[in-house]
Amino acid sequence: MLGPFAVDTYIPAFPSIAADLGASTLQMQQTFSAYLFAFAFMFLFHGALSDSFGRKPVIMGGLIIFLIASIGCAMSTTIGQLLFWRMLQGLSVGAGMVVGRAMVRDLYSDIDSQRIMAMTTLWFGIAPAIAPIIGGYLYSGLGWQAIFWFLALFTLCLLVMSYTVFHETLPIEKRHAFKPGPLLEGYRQVGASAPMILLSLAAGFNFNGFFLYILSSPVYLPQQLGLGPTEYAWLFAPGIGGIMTGAFISGRVAGRWSLEKTVRVGYMIMLTAVVSNLVYLSFFRPAIPWAIIPIGFYAIGSALAFPSISLMVMNLFPARRGMAASLSGFVTGMVNVLVAGIISPAVSHSAMWMAVAAMALMFTGWSCWFGYRRLVTGGRSAH
Repeated sequence: MLGPFAVDTYIPAFPSIAADLGASTLQMQQTFSAYLFAFAFMFLFHGALSDSFGRKPVIMGGLIIFLIASIGCAMSTTIGQLLFWRMLQGLSVGAGMVVGRAMVRDLYSDIDSQRIMAMTTLWFGIAPAIAPIIGGYLYSGLGWQAIFWFLALFTLCLLVMSYTVFHETLPIEKRHAFKPGPLLEGYRQVGASAPMILLSLAAGFNFNGFFLYILSSPVYLPQQLGLGPTEYAWLFAPGIGGIMTGAFISGRVAGRWSLEKTVRVGYMIMLTAVVSNLVYLSFFRPAIPWAIIPIGFYAIGSALAFPSISLMVMNLFPARRGMAASLSGFVTGMVNVLVAGIISPAVSHSAMWMAVAAMALMFTGWSCWFGYRRLVTGGRSAH
């Protein structure tokens, strides 16, 4: 949950932060890009480190660094300082996401893993639903710095809980020595897997059909929908409600539907949502709630497909699940960077262009899924 908190909580305060730090709108959007690039880059290492040193130490280390970075953000007086601390947040925050997935697969069989992964996505969905609401009220009442002090306090609570509640799920005898040679060979084996790359791209493009609206919300919500800093729930609540609904369905159908069928149904829902959005905007000006409803349904489809795709990635490399989760997260994270740094700034001024971009992202993910299925049904090795 810490990742979406770090992205969404400070969105309502963008104008105030820009004014206090003398930053332009583009520079403020780059605080997204810096965070997401660091987030994606460090995804390469969280899993591999946990494969060598254990799951719990990597999570604890990530939380400590994120705590320091959040305090740094709160005390920033220039946009350069804020960018630096945001980048440090990005380097550390992904540990829980990557290592958490590996821990699920350490503990549970295929069907139970899908159920637990869906439950994890369900809880994960709470954060971006409440983050902008919390951020909006903190900003309105106490100023934008209070948002980052809140993140620091939340991280401190997570540190205490992780230290007292977590137990190690990777026995010492199953760990890999942290040596450059074997490590690079592992990266080569996992990174050269075309099925892994295609699945990861599919997950990334699927998610970004929804994430585009989150990234664009500082421009889209006030300019296109006329919403204020405390009204961001109009987008976030239906969107994250969709994520939680999709994750709930995924857990319910685990064991009854194959992983492939779950993904196919997810794409059918996403397709219906993007087409409906384009049809609506072709005839009407964007308005609450009609401009938001298709986004919520899209989130259902994306969240329904995601747990199954994640499990498929880790099933490709049962001996290196942490590394597989890392490399998969890096690939999907780079899609986030592309959308945050280029696509969102280019289309956030127009509801129609955002709908077109969301459809393009979904179809790109769907194409990657078809590419994966063609490799699998063509009899090629998953490795």
